[in-house]
Amino acid sequence: MHVVAEDPATIDHGAEGGNPDSVGTHPAPGAPPDVSPGTVAGASPWARRLLVAGIVLAALNLRPAITALGPFLEEVRGALAMNGTVAGLLTSAPALCFAVFGGAAPRLARRWGPAAVVLAGMAAVTAGLALRPLAGATAWFLASSALALAGIAVGNVLMPVVVKRWFPDRIGPMTGLYSMSLSVGTAAAAALTVPAARTLGGDWRLGLGMWALPGALALLVWAPVVRGARARAAGTAAEGPGAEIRITRSGTAWSLGVFFGFQATAAYVVMGWLPQIFRDAGVPASTAGLLLALTMGMSIPLSYVLPRIAARLSHQGPLVAVLACCGLGGYAGLWLAPAQGAWAWALLLGVSNCAFPLVLTMIGMRARTGAGVAKLSAFAQGTGYLIAVPGPLLVGALHQHTGGWHAPLALMAALMTAQLAVGLVAGRRDRCVEDGG
Repeated sequence: MHVVAEDPATIDHGAEGGNPDSVGTHPAPGAPPDVSPGTVAGASPWARRLLVAGIVLAALNLRPAITALGPFLEEVRGALAMNGTVAGLLTSAPALCFAVFGGAAPRLARRWGPAAVVLAGMAAVTAGLALRPLAGATAWFLASSALALAGIAVGNVLMPVVVKRWFPDRIGPMTGLYSMSLSVGTAAAAALTVPAARTLGGDWRLGLGMWALPGALALLVWAPVVRGARARAAGTAAEGPGAEIRITRSGTAWSLGVFFGFQATAAYVVMGWLPQIFRDAGVPASTAGLLLALTMGMSIPLSYVLPRIAARLSHQGPLVAVLACCGLGGYAGLWLAPAQGAWAWALLLGVSNCAFPLVLTMIGMRARTGAGVAKLSAFAQGTGYLIAVPGPLLVGALHQHTGGWHAPLALMAALMTAQLAVGLVAGRRDRCVEDGG
């Protein structure tokens, strides 16, 4: 069944030559959002609902491959005789894969269309998660994990493109819905993997493998969207208007990339080390887990609200400042009284971690075309994830060297201050990558 007569993510209504395979449009500066029949506004109610469901399901599948592994990492290491070095590589693999594979997404989208590439990404996630529990050796486990992470990487990059192209006048609300769904998938995989596996009488293999099911459901939703797309034969399309953007010369792109990197560093450090900070301060292990759950859970409602607010502001700098101040307050509390005010510090850090949906919203607002968003998203996320790779490792090294948490917290406070500074630059709404700004 062809649900969508025209795939708005693959048809360029304004490019020279009318190339139907290019990723975005070329509106004049200051032009109103594109609500032509090529956008979701011109689609049937059923098609609109299908697209929204596809975005939600894709977002739900962008983190379980990572957060489901943590609770079973010890069992996986024992079953596969995995040494500590390889286990460390496994925990660093997400950021590396996101940076490496995400860079290919814009080129793939120009050739095949974003909808088809998202579908392929969901297929890679599903296959990787289904194959991972079958691993009898470390190499198989790493390869299947890399396959899933590659699918996640292209989804990370192209979801802002899909939102920009299909919902150009609702970037804030749709980015909020996408970010909230991503947060729900992150928290659900962390919280439900072990209890579900035990309830079903299985071991770690069942616990990790069950997360292939949401990926299969996403495939069922995206398949009719792609079947309904009008695309030329592979390889016949011109590169599209986004190819002319020199993204590495854009100050806007660099500011967003560095901002993305600092916020990702903070998020990874909090996810990896916050429970240990509380435990070293005398907080029971069970309570430390609940505190981390509070920190991560804050992103669920705020991820929906924050992009809606950001899209209405002429400058996102005030939001950047509020989130940074919450982060600095949380670090100060952990320095001065980690156990006494534990719940307050966890709450503040949870608010601060919502810089992620904010930067996703800004990516969608700093380019006029779908091709521009694709290039900007790939550059910002690729640069950002590379910046984030050493953060958790450096924090661990400082803690081991000093025997305490003051030096790591001082480092995180310095990085948060830098995040504030670069975020104020990235928050200027009058800057677009198509203008070379």
